Amino acid sequence: MKYLKYPLYLVLALVILFAMFVLYGTITDYRPEDRIIMSEQPDTPVLTDSIFDLMIWNIGYCGLGHEMDFFYDGGKQVRSRVENVKANLHHILEYTATLDSCDFFLFQEVDVKSKRSYRINEIDALKNRMEDCHTAFGKNYDVFCVPVPVTSPYGRVLSGIATLGRTEPLSSIRHSFPGNYAWPKGTFMLDRCFLVNSYPLANGRQLMVVNTHNSAYDDGTLRKGQMDYLHGFLTAEFEKGNYIIVGGDWNQTPAGFKPQFEKNIFDTIQLSTIEADYLPWDWTWFYDPTVPTNRRVAVPYDPEICLTTVIDYFLLSPNIEPVEIQGVNLDFVASDHQPVLAKIKLKQD
Repeated sequence: MKYLKYPLYLVLALVILFAMFVLYGTITDYRPEDRIIMSEQPDTPVLTDSIFDLMIWNIGYCGLGHEMDFFYDGGKQVRSRVENVKANLHHILEYTATLDSCDFFLFQEVDVKSKRSYRINEIDALKNRMEDCHTAFGKNYDVFCVPVPVTSPYGRVLSGIATLGRTEPLSSIRHSFPGNYAWPKGTFMLDRCFLVNSYPLANGRQLMVVNTHNSAYDDGTLRKGQMDYLHGFLTAEFEKGNYIIVGGDWNQTPAGFKPQFEKNIFDTIQLSTIEADYLPWDWTWFYDPTVPTNRRVAVPYDPEICLTTVIDYFLLSPNIEPVEIQGVNLDFVASDHQPVLAKIKLKQD
C-alpha cells in the first residue's frame, strides 16, 4: 500500500496545479466593458469626398499561410515556423503598401507579441509601414496562456482587430459582442467585438466604418447573439441618418450567397448563412462570389482538395451605393483568408 501513495501524491499535485492554473486564468481574465472609447478627436475636419475605397483582410496572425495545416481545423500543426511567420508578414505589408488609393484598411487577427507569432508586434509593423494612416486597435483576445493542445500549448495570446484610415476619425469605439463560452473554457477564449470609426460629413451626418470579427467554432448560438446585437446597433445608427459600412470576417456566408468559383471547392461543412430577412431589402451584402476569401486549414493549400468559401465581405446601409467589389486571389500565400477590395459611394440626401 505504501507504494500506492506516490502515484496518488502525483495525481493530487497535478490536480492542484491545474486548479491553480484555472484560478489564475479566471483572476486575470480580460473582461472588457460593453463600450470602450479608444480615441476621440472633436475637431476632426469633415469628409468632403463621396467615394471611398476599402480593404478587409483577416491576416491570420501571419501564422496560417499556404504551407500550414492547423489542429483546430483537423490538421496537425500548432504553429508555423518563425521564418514562415516573418515571410507572411512581409508579404502582407508589401501588398497592402501597393494600395495607394485605399482610404480604409480593416484587419482581423493582428497579434501583439503572442507566442504563436513569435512575439512579433504586428500592429506596430502595420503602423510603421503605413505611416500616413491613423490606427485604431480593438483587443479581442488577451489570455496569459492558452493551454491547448496539451502537448504543445498555444501559450500567451494578445490579438485583435485593427482599422487604419487616411483620415483621423471623430471617434473610435470598441463594442463588445455579448456572450461567451461557459467557464472555465470561456476564460481562455476570445472576447469578440466590433470596432466603429466615425467620420463627420458635410451634411451633419456621420460615416461609420465598422470592423467586425464574429465567432467561429461554436454551434451558432454565439454568432446569433452577436448578429442580434449588431442588428440593433446598425438600425439605431441608420435611423439617425448615418452612413454605415460593415466589413470583416463574419464567419458565415452572406445572405443569398451562391459561389461561382472556377478552381476551388466550396466548403459546405458546418457553414451557416445569414438569413435573407436579417435586414430590410435595401441594405446591401457586398461581396465577390467568384473568389474564395477563406480556406479550411485541414491541409496545406491545394485548390484541388482544399475547401473554400466566402466569409469576408461588406454590408452597406441603404444610403450607400455599391460601386465595385473584388476578391483578391493570392492563392492563400500569407493567410488562410484573402483580401477583399471595395469601392463605395455615399448617396446624396
